[in-house]
Amino acid sequence: MEGGGDYVLSLKGKQGNLHETVEPLFQWARQTEFEGIAHEFYQTLEAGHGRIQLRLHWWLDQVEPLLDGTLWKGLKRVGLVASERRLPGKEPTIEQRYYLVSLEGQVERFAQAVRSHWGIENQVHWVLDVAFNEDDSRIRKDHAPEKLALIRHLALNLLRQERSAKGGLKAKRLKAGWDTCYRSRILAT
Repeated sequence: MEGGGDYVLSLKGKQGNLHETVEPLFQWARQTEFEGIAHEFYQTLEAGHGRIQLRLHWWLDQVEPLLDGTLWKGLKRVGLVASERRLPGKEPTIEQRYYLVSLEGQVERFAQAVRSHWGIENQVHWVLDVAFNEDDSRIRKDHAPEKLALIRHLALNLLRQERSAKGGLKAKRLKAGWDTCYRSRILAT
């Protein structure tokens, strides 16, 4: 990429053609046990907090012609992460996620990039839950949950930039609700 960065972009079913192209590609590759298909595989196993998490990572090389690679600058491969989660006394759950990947190197780098993304995502979720009680929200109608999540993220970023008040994000949020001068200072940052 021009700025020197790479990407690992998650594909979702609602993205239409791209997801519908990558998913059957991996289904076919797995059915044929990747015979004659340039690929790499990496597996991780984690145990803790009473659960076992198995992650299988694949990426396929030379997929640019299949996905019209000209639309994705730097596209090198597509990736699949199949996660199996086991909890005591419950049926295992399996989830598959597909990715567009510009990374060079080994498939382990892809696995680490995907894992670190979820670590960041989980940290942000935890902060939003502590500071905004996000998990207790009962807003479910239409697009309201997405819109409110966007507003919370914006507020979180503004609160993080404001440095004049002591205390955590939750205390800053409450202070902004009570003190119009402080709220104006946050909005001006």
